[in-house]
Formats: sequence, C-alpha cells, structure tokens
Amino acid sequence: MSDADDKRAPTGVEIADWVRERIRTGRFVPGQRLVEVDIIRQMGASRSKVREALQRLEGEGLVQIEEFRGASVKSTGLEEVAQIYRARMALEGICAADFARHASDDARARLCAVQEQLDKCVEERAPDRFGRLNIEWHRVIVEGSGNMVIAELLQRLNVPIHRLLFESFYDSDRLRTANADHRAMVELIMARDADGAEAAMRRHIGDGFETLSKIEGEFYR
Repeated sequence: MSDADDKRAPTGVEIADWVRERIRTGRFVPGQRLVEVDIIRQMGASRSKVREALQRLEGEGLVQIEEFRGASVKSTGLEEVAQIYRARMALEGICAADFARHASDDARARLCAVQEQLDKCVEERAPDRFGRLNIEWHRVIVEGSGNMVIAELLQRLNVPIHRLLFESFYDSDRLRTANADHRAMVELIMARDADGAEAAMRRHIGDGFETLSKIEGEFYR
C-alpha cells in the first residue's frame, strides 16, 4: 500500500461508525461474528484500525470480544433494554424541558415540520417511514435542547434498540398511540411548558418500553 493509500485508509473511528450503522439497521445481527478479514477487505482498512474499532464498540456495549473466538455483535436482553429505557426517560426528559425553554425558532419550526410528516405516516399507514421519522423527531429535540453531552450518550444508548424499532415495533395501533404522544408534547413545547414536556417525554418513553415488553417473545428468548 502506498503512502497515498495510507492517507485514504479509514480511521478506527470511521470503521466503528461503519459497523455501528450496520448494527443499527440490522445488517449485522445479534450473535453474528465480525470477521476482521472481511471488514479489512470491505473497508480497505488496516488490521490494527479494525481492532481499534472493535475495541471501541466493545466499550460501547455493542460488540463482544472473546479470546480465541474474536468479535461478534452483542445480543441485547430485555433486562438490558429496560435499563436503556430508564436512562432514556431521564435524559430525554431533560432535553424536552430544555428544548421547551431554550430552543431557537428554527429548531421549533423543524420539530413542527417533522411532526407534520409523522401525521401523514399515520394517515397513510406507513410504519417504516414513521420509524425513521420518529428517530428524527427525537433527534431534533435532543439537538435543539443544546445538551451535546446527553446527545452523545443517547447515540450510544439507542443503537441496540434501533433494529427493533425499525423492523417490528410499529403496527397501526402503535402508530396512532405514539403519534398522539408526539402531538401532545409538541403542544407543550410550543407553549414553553418545560415541566409538562419533561413529564410527557418520560411517560412516552416508559410507555414505549411497556409496549416492547408485551411483544417480548418476538425478539427475545
């Protein structure tokens, strides 16, 4: 490999981002082995950078590295998901309150625009698109709150459950219920009711876990 090629080779952070995205979207599934040689070939990366990336993902709780067996996508049990949801309730509740207090006019307009698209998804019964926009809706609130530390924490927390939300979480009833929560929170946020927005976000995320628990058999053994 030439010096020019070395300069273009992906960093450990870029490789970690690449693997994380495939875990998020279900292209890499729980229990699947992450073969270093395959990643090297696909990414044009060095072995040392691939190992650095896998160690980074192990630190995030997404990858499990075992002696003599190598790396694999970590399986996430319901108990761990419960802990993730409890953390989300607190962190996103804070973000909803801060968004209500401090968000710019542009951020508020963006939230309303995403909400309008979510409303259309319910009307058109489009669960896949709703799932993607739901992630965007939450992201707008987190980013608009100005809590960048919380934003980074949530990015790590949410990856293990993204695949569930994309693939199977939303049927027509769940669409209507989730979107009703969203609409109520948008009204509270626009009224600058920080306490109400925080309480509503906590309930919304808690209700999401209750729904997931009821369909536990679809995902967990």
